[in-house]
Amino acid sequence: MSKFAVMAIKLYGHPLSAPVQSVMFCLEEKALQYEFVHIDLPTGQHKKEPFLSISPFGKVPALQDGDLKLFESRAITRYLAHNYADKGTPLMPSDPKKMALVSVWMEVESNIFEDTISKLSYGHQEKLGKILEVYEARLAESKYLGGEEFSLADLHHLPVINYLSGTLFDGKPNMSAWYAAMLARPAWQKVVERMKHSTKK
Repeated sequence: MSKFAVMAIKLYGHPLSAPVQSVMFCLEEKALQYEFVHIDLPTGQHKKEPFLSISPFGKVPALQDGDLKLFESRAITRYLAHNYADKGTPLMPSDPKKMALVSVWMEVESNIFEDTISKLSYGHQEKLGKILEVYEARLAESKYLGGEEFSLADLHHLPVINYLSGTLFDGKPNMSAWYAAMLARPAWQKVVERMKHSTKK
């Protein structure tokens, strides 16, 4: 991949959006240079052109890589993991069985974990507790959800978890260790710095 192609990446979004943070996290893990284009959500910039020409549903994030335009955070990170497989951290294994495990936990994050987290205020604490027990058992078997290596399955969880109370994993040592390992990743620290910079504006 040429240097020009890497420099052509533009990420559109707001740094305080969890899906945007997932893509930033991925870009940093892949050690890719990119331009961050701030989309002002309070003024409705995401519901107007020219943003709608990239993300037709008016949601962040969106990504442009040369002539390719993408929206939906998980589609974007899958693209980055595959297209830039030789860059930075390998986030999607090439081995079919390992890839399948990563894909399973990406589906769990998308369809079970995030959905339950978003409904916590509606009395879903008991349901979340049962889900976390499954996670605790899985992380007793391996350091990360997809195996012994950090992957997209883990990456998409962190921005959502980061907004929750630190007591979420009380009594769950495996999840606590998993969370701490992700928080310590240099790529995540770069995302945190961008978030801090955003709140100062």
